[in-house]
Amino acid sequence: MGVSQKLVDQGNTVLIIEHNLDVLRLCDYIFDMGPEGGRNGGRIVAQGTPEELSSDSHSVTGSYINL
Repeated sequence: MGVSQKLVDQGNTVLIIEHNLDVLRLCDYIFDMGPEGGRNGGRIVAQGTPEELSSDSHSVTGSYINL
């Protein structure tokens, strides 16, 4: 995450596709895709900060972030 943080500190936007909850907790903003994978996925089911997702009932990811 050091290189990514350096880019952000320089004013760049960094898009990360990630499943690791520890990394997701460090993000400024998350687009939660779903509701499932494959044909049943690909839609934004929730979006916001990790804090916002943790309280969004539409976000399965948010239920695991537990900030």
